[in-house]
Amino acid sequence: MEQCACVERELDKVLQKFLTYGQHCEQSLEELLHCVGQLRAELANAALQGTPLSATLSLVMSQCCRKIKDTVQKLASDHKDIHSSVSRVGKAIDRNFDSEICGVVSDAVWDSREKQQQILQLAIVEHLYQQGMLSVAEELCQESTLNVDLDFKQPFLELNRILEALHEQDLGPALEWAVSHRQRLLELNSSLEFKLHRLHFIRLLAGGPEKQLEALSYARHFQPFARLHQREIQVMMGSLVYLRLGLEKSPYCHLLDSSHWAEICETFTRDACSLLGLSVESPLSVSFASGCVALPVLMNIKAVIEQRQCTGVWSHKDELPIEIELGMKCWYHSVFACPILRQQTSDSNPPIKLICGHVISRDALNKLINGGKLKCPYCPMEQNPADGKRIIF
Repeated sequence: MEQCACVERELDKVLQKFLTYGQHCEQSLEELLHCVGQLRAELANAALQGTPLSATLSLVMSQCCRKIKDTVQKLASDHKDIHSSVSRVGKAIDRNFDSEICGVVSDAVWDSREKQQQILQLAIVEHLYQQGMLSVAEELCQESTLNVDLDFKQPFLELNRILEALHEQDLGPALEWAVSHRQRLLELNSSLEFKLHRLHFIRLLAGGPEKQLEALSYARHFQPFARLHQREIQVMMGSLVYLRLGLEKSPYCHLLDSSHWAEICETFTRDACSLLGLSVESPLSVSFASGCVALPVLMNIKAVIEQRQCTGVWSHKDELPIEIELGMKCWYHSVFACPILRQQTSDSNPPIKLICGHVISRDALNKLINGGKLKCPYCPMEQNPADGKRIIF
C-alpha cells in the first residue's frame, strides 16, 4: 500500500498542476479575447469614419500582438513543465512496482501462446462492445484478424442502441423491447416494464395541465401491474390533484427527480443482461479489478517460494497455493470445501452426498473406504460407497 500511496502523491501533484494550468490558461485567453475584441471595435470604428490609422491605435495594435506572443510563449513553457511532472509519475511507478509480473503465473496455465492471445483479444473486444465502443471493437477485429460471429455482436448492438435512446430520454425502444420480452421478464420477477411506463407517465405529468387527459389515458397501462405496484400507482394518480398548481411545489415533487433516468438505465442494463445471458460488468473489467487485488499477494507468494526453493508448492494450473479474499463483489457462485481434506471441490473432485446426509469430497470418500465399506466420519453409519450421490451447489 505504501507504493500505491507514493504514486498517488505524485499523481495528485500532476492533477493539481493541470488544474492550476487550466485555470491560468482560461483566464489568460479570456484577457486576450477581451483585448482583441476592443481593438477590433476601435479598428471598425476608424474604418467607418474613414480616418487613417492613428499612431496611438498603431501602438495599441503592436502592444496587443506582443501581449499575445508573450502569453502563448508563457502557456507553452508552463505546458512543458507539466510534461516533466507527468514523467515523474512514470518514474515513481517504475521505482515502486516490480515490472516483471509474468512469472507470477506459470506458462502451463495456457494451452499455447496463440490461445492466450486469442482469449485476451476476445475479452477486449467483448469489453468494447459492452461499453458501446463499437467502431473501436470492429477496428480491433480487423487488425487482429479475429473472427466474431454476428450472433455474438447482436446482443451488444441491441443493448447499446436502447441505452443510447434512454440517455437521450427516449423511452420508445426500451418499452418496445420490454413488451416483446414481457413473459421472460416476469419469470425473472423484473419490474422493468412497469418502471418504463411509470417514467413515461411522469414525463406527461411534467408537461403540466395540458397533458392531464393524455396522462389519464396512459394510466391504463398500469392495469397489469396493479397487484404488485399498487402503492406506487396510487402515488402517481394522487399527484394529478396538484397538476394545476405545479408538481414542483407539491408533496409529489420527488416524481420529477432526474435520478429516475439513471435508475432506469441501471435497471434495464441489469435485467437485459440477465435475459440475454450477459454479465452486467464485462469479464475484462472484473478480471482486471480482481487482478489488482490479487497481484500483490501473488508477488509475495512468488518471492517466498523462490527464497525457500519450494518449487512443488504451486504446481496446479487451476488452483492457487493460498486463498485470496477478493470481497463479496466477486462472489458469483457457491463454493464447497471438503471438511475432511480441507480442499475446495472441483470438477475432477466433486462433492458427494452420503446416505446419512453428510457431504464430503470424492477424494475423501475414496480414502475412507475400508474393505469395500464406508463409515461416515461424522456419524457411525456404515454404507456402500456406490450409494453416494454427486451434488451441485
